[in-house]
Amino acid sequence: MEQQQQLQRSPSGSPSPRSPSSQPYLSVSVTDPVKLGNGVQGYISYRVITKTNLPEYQGHEKIVIRRYSDFDWLRDRLFHNYKGVFIPPLPEKSAVEKFRFSAEFIEMRRQGLDIFVNRIASHQELQHSEDLRTFLQADEETMERLRSQETGMFKKKPADLMQIFKDAQSKVSDIVLGKEKPVEESNLEYEKLKHYIFELENHLAEAQKHAHRLVKRHRELGQSLSDFSKAVKLLGACEGDALGKAFSELGTKSEALSVKLQKEAHQLLMNFEEPLKDYVRAVQSIKATIAERANVFRHQCELAETMKLKEINLDKLMLTRSYKMGEAEHEYRELKVENEEATRRFETIVRLMNEEIVRFQEQKTLDMGIAFHEFAKGQVRLANSIADAWRSLLPKLEACSTQ
Repeated sequence: MEQQQQLQRSPSGSPSPRSPSSQPYLSVSVTDPVKLGNGVQGYISYRVITKTNLPEYQGHEKIVIRRYSDFDWLRDRLFHNYKGVFIPPLPEKSAVEKFRFSAEFIEMRRQGLDIFVNRIASHQELQHSEDLRTFLQADEETMERLRSQETGMFKKKPADLMQIFKDAQSKVSDIVLGKEKPVEESNLEYEKLKHYIFELENHLAEAQKHAHRLVKRHRELGQSLSDFSKAVKLLGACEGDALGKAFSELGTKSEALSVKLQKEAHQLLMNFEEPLKDYVRAVQSIKATIAERANVFRHQCELAETMKLKEINLDKLMLTRSYKMGEAEHEYRELKVENEEATRRFETIVRLMNEEIVRFQEQKTLDMGIAFHEFAKGQVRLANSIADAWRSLLPKLEACSTQ
């Protein structure tokens, strides 16, 4: 595994993509969002640009057009095919028309999709996915056909859905009535992991909530300064020479600070609130993997229990020399193979999750460090701008107050 080549973003002026001595790389950019259609049929398309020197890709550079549902298709495919891997989350999908096509939301979405696909492209397991290659290279008609072929839960027939809900209701009823106890994995390290993830989600959500309030406060203060600027300029126009000029300059400084506050609010949103929100979604994705692990564990336990019953039945048939012995032995062998496969699947998920949590924590430390550093820099920058602006006005305002 140490010899496995890691994919990297391509630096400018990289060697020939087919040169055997060049470092392998896979660079993906999500750019140029364009609104297509109107109303509920409207959507945003993106150019997805792939640059690579990997032989399994079709050439050095490929440009395709994708929409949000294509990214969603990719994530669903990866979640289905890579059990135990923490699949990166997608940015949120706004259902509110006035926000869905706002310039700020579109840019947040584009940035989030770019992060999503590059996390996949740099992941040692996911970067080799055939679905990723399809997403980065297939034409639009192919992608549309692949999306329509998906058979997720909510694309099943109503009768199938009704059976799923009846089965779930029956399971819940059995547990409530004491007929069946939920089978859960008894593992101290696993319990610690679950506790950590649930606690992390709560703390990240709380931090994100207050980051949102900071963004809102910056915008409100910026709007208040803009309104104040207009009022004080009108006041200055009514006054005499010195006082009028002081008020006019006060209004100008207030307007400049208003612009800075709005700009800083946007930077705070993109570089601080959004990364926190993204990690809330990442933790929710990990919880989905934990739920999948629990399902696989329960299935393995059910198979093991069924095998015990089959063994008891086989012993009885052997004692009675029943003619059903051959059929029972065949069923037992098939069940044994299925149980061994379920055991291997569960062990693979455990191994991958152990690797994934280490990678996740390392990446989280880096990303959160960057986010909080950007937050602190922004606050220092804003505080200095505000202090400089008001400080420059003090001599003129003091002169007016002493006359």
